[in-house]
Amino acid sequence: MINKNKYRFSREFEKTDKRFSIGERLVHGNEILIIAGPCSVESKEQMLETAKGVSKAGASLLRGGAFKPRTSPYSFQGLGVEGLEILQNVGKKLNMPIVTEIMNTELIELYSEKVDLIQVGARNAQNFDMLKKLGMQKKPVLLKNGLGTTVNEWLMSSEYILSNGNDNVILCYRGTRSIENATRFSMDIGAIVVAKESSRLPIAVDPSHAAGRKEFVKDFALAAIAAGADMLEIEVHNNPEKALSDKEQQLSIEEFGELMDDARVVAKAIGRKIRKG
Repeated sequence: MINKNKYRFSREFEKTDKRFSIGERLVHGNEILIIAGPCSVESKEQMLETAKGVSKAGASLLRGGAFKPRTSPYSFQGLGVEGLEILQNVGKKLNMPIVTEIMNTELIELYSEKVDLIQVGARNAQNFDMLKKLGMQKKPVLLKNGLGTTVNEWLMSSEYILSNGNDNVILCYRGTRSIENATRFSMDIGAIVVAKESSRLPIAVDPSHAAGRKEFVKDFALAAIAAGADMLEIEVHNNPEKALSDKEQQLSIEEFGELMDDARVVAKAIGRKIRKG
Protein backbone atom coordinates (compact mmCIF):
# COMPACT_ATOMS: atom_id res chain seq x y z
CA MET A 1 0.00 0.00 0.00
CA ILE A 2 1.01 3.62 -0.56
CA ASN A 3 2.45 5.57 2.36
CA LYS A 4 -0.30 8.18 2.20
CA ASN A 5 0.98 10.70 4.75
CA LYS A 6 2.20 13.21 2.16
CA TYR A 7 -0.53 12.78 -0.44
CA ARG A 8 -3.27 15.35 -0.86
CA PHE A 9 -5.97 12.76 -1.48
CA SER A 10 -5.40 11.12 1.89
CA ARG A 11 -7.13 11.46 5.23
CA GLU A 12 -3.68 11.84 6.77
CA PHE A 13 -3.23 15.05 4.75
CA GLU A 14 -6.59 16.40 5.91
CA LYS A 15 -8.88 14.62 8.37
CA THR A 16 -12.20 16.09 7.23
CA ASP A 17 -14.07 15.10 4.06
CA LYS A 18 -13.40 17.35 1.09
CA ARG A 19 -16.58 19.30 0.30
CA PHE A 20 -17.32 21.68 -2.55
CA SER A 21 -20.28 22.77 -4.64
CA ILE A 22 -21.25 22.30 -8.27
CA GLY A 23 -23.77 25.05 -8.79
CA GLU A 24 -25.97 24.81 -5.71
CA ARG A 25 -25.25 21.10 -5.27
CA LEU A 26 -23.01 20.31 -2.30
CA VAL A 27 -20.73 17.36 -2.96
CA HIS A 28 -19.81 15.08 -0.05
CA GLY A 29 -22.59 16.21 2.23
CA ASN A 30 -25.33 14.05 3.73
CA GLU A 31 -27.27 14.20 0.46
CA ILE A 32 -26.34 11.76 -2.31
CA LEU A 33 -26.20 13.41 -5.73
CA ILE A 34 -27.43 11.66 -8.86
CA ILE A 35 -25.96 12.33 -12.29
CA ALA A 36 -28.18 11.05 -15.10
CA GLY A 37 -28.55 11.33 -18.86
CA PRO A 38 -27.74 9.49 -22.07
CA CYS A 39 -24.45 7.89 -23.03
CA SER A 40 -24.28 10.18 -26.08
CA VAL A 41 -25.87 13.47 -27.06
CA GLU A 42 -27.68 12.53 -30.26
CA SER A 43 -30.02 15.48 -30.87
CA LYS A 44 -31.58 18.46 -29.13
CA GLU A 45 -34.94 16.66 -28.92
CA GLN A 46 -33.44 13.49 -27.43
CA MET A 47 -31.43 15.45 -24.91
CA LEU A 48 -34.29 17.71 -23.82
CA GLU A 49 -36.80 14.88 -23.38
CA THR A 50 -34.32 12.79 -21.40
CA ALA A 51 -33.25 15.73 -19.26
CA LYS A 52 -36.82 16.62 -18.37
CA GLY A 53 -37.47 13.01 -17.37
CA VAL A 54 -34.42 12.58 -15.15
CA SER A 55 -34.91 16.02 -13.60
CA LYS A 56 -38.49 15.19 -12.67
CA ALA A 57 -37.34 11.91 -11.11
CA GLY A 58 -34.83 13.79 -8.94
CA ALA A 59 -31.46 13.85 -10.75
CA SER A 60 -29.22 16.76 -9.75
CA LEU A 61 -26.76 16.85 -12.65
CA LEU A 62 -27.13 16.12 -16.37
CA ARG A 63 -24.68 13.92 -18.25
CA GLY A 64 -24.19 13.32 -21.96
CA GLY A 65 -21.27 12.38 -24.17
CA ALA A 66 -20.26 14.96 -26.79
CA PHE A 67 -16.91 13.41 -27.74
CA LYS A 68 -17.15 9.62 -27.41
CA PRO A 69 -14.22 7.22 -26.95
CA ARG A 70 -15.26 4.00 -28.71
CA THR A 71 -13.51 0.67 -29.08
CA SER A 72 -14.37 0.49 -32.79
CA PRO A 73 -13.45 3.41 -35.07
CA TYR A 74 -16.69 2.73 -36.97
CA SER A 75 -18.97 3.27 -33.95
CA PHE A 76 -20.77 6.56 -33.31
CA GLN A 77 -18.16 9.01 -32.02
CA GLY A 78 -20.50 11.71 -30.77
CA LEU A 79 -21.50 15.11 -32.18
CA GLY A 80 -18.42 16.92 -30.87
CA VAL A 81 -18.76 20.66 -30.27
CA GLU A 82 -22.36 20.61 -31.52
CA GLY A 83 -23.21 17.99 -28.90
CA LEU A 84 -21.51 20.01 -26.19
CA GLU A 85 -23.55 23.08 -27.12
CA ILE A 86 -26.78 21.05 -27.03
CA LEU A 87 -25.88 19.67 -23.60
CA GLN A 88 -24.98 23.11 -22.29
CA ASN A 89 -28.19 24.72 -23.58
CA VAL A 90 -30.42 21.97 -22.16
CA GLY A 91 -28.60 22.13 -18.82
CA LYS A 92 -29.15 25.87 -18.60
CA LYS A 93 -32.80 25.54 -19.54
CA LEU A 94 -33.46 23.07 -16.72
CA ASN A 95 -30.97 24.56 -14.24
CA MET A 96 -28.91 21.36 -14.18
CA PRO A 97 -25.10 21.47 -14.06
CA ILE A 98 -23.62 19.40 -16.90
CA VAL A 99 -21.13 16.54 -16.87
CA THR A 100 -19.29 15.29 -19.95
CA GLU A 101 -16.12 13.37 -20.74
CA ILE A 102 -12.99 15.07 -22.01
CA MET A 103 -10.98 13.26 -24.66
CA ASN A 104 -7.73 15.24 -25.02
CA THR A 105 -5.80 18.19 -23.65
CA GLU A 106 -6.78 20.41 -26.59
CA LEU A 107 -10.32 20.54 -25.19
CA ILE A 108 -9.38 21.75 -21.70
CA GLU A 109 -9.88 25.45 -22.38
CA LEU A 110 -13.27 24.84 -24.02
CA TYR A 111 -14.41 22.53 -21.22
CA SER A 112 -13.21 24.91 -18.52
CA GLU A 113 -15.54 27.51 -20.02
CA LYS A 114 -18.62 25.40 -20.79
CA VAL A 115 -18.69 22.31 -18.52
CA ASP A 116 -19.60 22.27 -14.81
CA LEU A 117 -18.01 18.90 -14.00
CA ILE A 118 -15.28 17.56 -16.31
CA GLN A 119 -15.23 13.77 -16.56
CA VAL A 120 -12.02 11.85 -17.15
CA GLY A 121 -12.87 8.42 -18.51
CA ALA A 122 -11.21 5.07 -17.92
CA ARG A 123 -9.02 5.34 -21.01
CA ASN A 124 -7.49 8.61 -19.78
CA ALA A 125 -7.27 7.70 -16.10
CA GLN A 126 -3.46 7.52 -16.39
CA ASN A 127 -3.02 10.23 -19.01
CA PHE A 128 -0.78 12.16 -16.64
CA ASP A 129 -0.23 15.11 -18.97
CA MET A 130 -3.99 15.64 -19.13
CA LEU A 131 -4.40 15.20 -15.38
CA LYS A 132 -1.69 17.79 -14.66
CA LYS A 133 -3.37 20.33 -16.95
CA LEU A 134 -6.79 19.68 -15.44
CA GLY A 135 -5.15 20.46 -12.12
CA MET A 136 -4.17 23.88 -13.44
CA GLN A 137 -7.79 24.90 -14.08
CA LYS A 138 -10.51 25.27 -11.46
CA LYS A 139 -13.54 23.32 -12.70
CA PRO A 140 -14.27 20.17 -10.65
CA VAL A 141 -13.08 16.87 -12.12
CA LEU A 142 -14.82 13.47 -12.02
CA LEU A 143 -11.99 10.93 -12.27
CA LYS A 144 -12.87 7.36 -13.22
CA ASN A 145 -10.64 4.40 -12.46
CA GLY A 146 -8.80 2.82 -15.36
CA LEU A 147 -9.82 -0.43 -17.04
CA GLY A 148 -7.46 -2.45 -14.87
CA THR A 149 -5.97 -0.02 -12.36
CA THR A 150 -5.67 -0.81 -8.69
CA VAL A 151 -7.21 1.44 -6.04
CA ASN A 152 -3.74 2.79 -5.27
CA GLU A 153 -3.10 3.66 -8.92
CA TRP A 154 -6.48 5.37 -9.12
CA LEU A 155 -5.73 7.44 -6.02
CA MET A 156 -2.32 8.39 -7.40
CA SER A 157 -3.98 9.59 -10.61
CA SER A 158 -6.06 11.95 -8.50
CA GLU A 159 -2.85 13.26 -6.94
CA TYR A 160 -1.72 14.58 -10.34
CA ILE A 161 -4.78 16.86 -10.37
CA LEU A 162 -4.63 17.79 -6.69
CA SER A 163 -0.90 18.54 -6.66
CA ASN A 164 -1.30 20.99 -9.55
CA GLY A 165 -3.75 23.18 -7.66
CA ASN A 166 -7.26 21.83 -8.29
CA ASP A 167 -8.62 20.42 -5.03
CA ASN A 168 -12.11 19.70 -6.38
CA VAL A 169 -11.82 16.07 -7.45
CA ILE A 170 -14.42 13.28 -7.30
CA LEU A 171 -13.32 9.66 -7.57
CA CYS A 172 -15.74 7.67 -9.75
CA TYR A 173 -15.67 3.87 -9.68
CA ARG A 174 -16.93 2.27 -12.90
CA GLY A 175 -15.91 -1.32 -12.39
CA THR A 176 -12.73 -3.16 -13.34
CA ARG A 177 -11.92 -5.49 -16.21
CA SER A 178 -11.45 -9.05 -14.94
CA ILE A 179 -11.82 -12.69 -15.99
CA GLU A 180 -15.57 -12.50 -15.22
CA ASN A 181 -17.76 -11.71 -18.25
CA ALA A 182 -21.27 -12.12 -16.84
CA THR A 183 -21.28 -8.34 -16.43
CA ARG A 184 -19.43 -5.83 -18.58
CA PHE A 185 -16.95 -5.14 -15.77
CA SER A 186 -16.60 -6.50 -12.26
CA MET A 187 -17.94 -4.09 -9.64
CA ASP A 188 -15.87 -4.59 -6.51
CA ILE A 189 -17.78 -3.13 -3.57
CA GLY A 190 -14.58 -3.50 -1.58
CA ALA A 191 -12.85 -1.02 -3.90
CA ILE A 192 -15.51 1.58 -3.03
CA VAL A 193 -15.10 0.95 0.69
CA VAL A 194 -11.28 1.08 0.52
CA ALA A 195 -11.25 4.26 -1.59
CA LYS A 196 -13.62 5.94 0.85
CA GLU A 197 -11.54 4.89 3.85
CA SER A 198 -8.24 5.89 2.23
CA SER A 199 -9.28 9.21 0.72
CA ARG A 200 -10.88 12.46 1.85
CA LEU A 201 -12.33 12.89 -1.66
CA PRO A 202 -16.00 12.21 -2.49
CA ILE A 203 -16.74 8.86 -4.10
CA ALA A 204 -19.07 8.42 -7.07
CA VAL A 205 -20.09 5.13 -8.66
CA ASP A 206 -21.09 4.41 -12.26
CA PRO A 207 -23.27 1.27 -12.12
CA SER A 208 -24.20 1.51 -15.81
CA HIS A 209 -20.72 0.78 -17.15
CA ALA A 210 -20.02 -1.82 -14.47
CA ALA A 211 -23.23 -3.72 -15.24
CA GLY A 212 -23.28 -3.39 -19.01
CA ARG A 213 -26.86 -4.67 -18.91
CA LYS A 214 -29.78 -2.53 -17.83
CA GLU A 215 -31.39 -5.27 -15.75
CA PHE A 216 -28.44 -5.18 -13.34
CA VAL A 217 -28.02 -1.41 -13.02
CA LYS A 218 -30.50 -0.85 -10.18
CA ASP A 219 -29.02 -3.54 -7.94
CA PHE A 220 -25.50 -2.23 -8.55
CA ALA A 221 -26.66 1.31 -7.77
CA LEU A 222 -28.33 0.30 -4.50
CA ALA A 223 -25.25 -1.67 -3.43
CA ALA A 224 -23.09 1.41 -4.13
CA ILE A 225 -25.29 3.58 -1.90
CA ALA A 226 -25.07 1.00 0.89
CA ALA A 227 -21.27 0.96 0.49
CA GLY A 228 -21.09 4.71 1.06
CA ALA A 229 -21.13 6.30 -2.40
CA ASP A 230 -21.66 10.07 -2.36
CA MET A 231 -22.81 10.23 -5.98
CA LEU A 232 -24.14 7.93 -8.70
CA GLU A 233 -23.75 8.40 -12.45
CA ILE A 234 -26.47 6.57 -14.38
CA GLU A 235 -27.09 6.33 -18.11
CA VAL A 236 -30.70 7.10 -19.08
CA HIS A 237 -32.17 7.49 -22.57
CA ASN A 238 -35.63 8.53 -23.73
CA ASN A 239 -35.63 5.59 -26.18
CA PRO A 240 -32.86 3.13 -25.21
CA GLU A 241 -33.63 0.62 -27.98
CA LYS A 242 -32.67 3.25 -30.57
CA ALA A 243 -29.66 4.68 -28.74
CA LEU A 244 -26.58 5.17 -30.92
CA SER A 245 -24.21 3.90 -28.21
CA ASP A 246 -24.39 1.50 -25.23
CA LYS A 247 -28.11 0.85 -25.65
CA GLU A 248 -27.87 -2.38 -23.63
CA GLN A 249 -27.03 -0.55 -20.40
CA GLN A 250 -29.19 2.58 -20.64
CA LEU A 251 -32.35 2.80 -18.56
CA SER A 252 -35.59 4.24 -19.83
CA ILE A 253 -36.94 7.29 -18.02
CA GLU A 254 -39.53 5.08 -16.32
CA GLU A 255 -36.90 2.57 -15.16
CA PHE A 256 -34.80 5.42 -13.81
CA GLY A 257 -37.78 6.65 -11.80
CA GLU A 258 -38.17 3.20 -10.25
CA LEU A 259 -34.45 3.13 -9.38
CA MET A 260 -34.74 6.51 -7.69
CA ASP A 261 -37.66 5.33 -5.55
CA ASP A 262 -35.63 2.38 -4.28
CA ALA A 263 -32.49 4.50 -3.88
CA ARG A 264 -34.33 6.80 -1.49
CA VAL A 265 -35.28 3.81 0.67
CA VAL A 266 -31.70 2.51 0.87
CA ALA A 267 -30.29 5.98 1.51
CA LYS A 268 -32.75 6.52 4.38
CA ALA A 269 -31.80 3.15 5.89
CA ILE A 270 -28.17 4.30 6.28
CA GLY A 271 -29.06 7.77 7.55
CA ARG A 272 -28.66 9.67 4.29
CA LYS A 273 -30.98 10.93 1.58
CA ILE A 274 -31.06 11.50 -2.17
CA ARG A 275 -30.92 15.17 -3.13
CA LYS A 276 -33.92 16.08 -5.26
CA GLY A 277 -32.77 18.21 -8.18
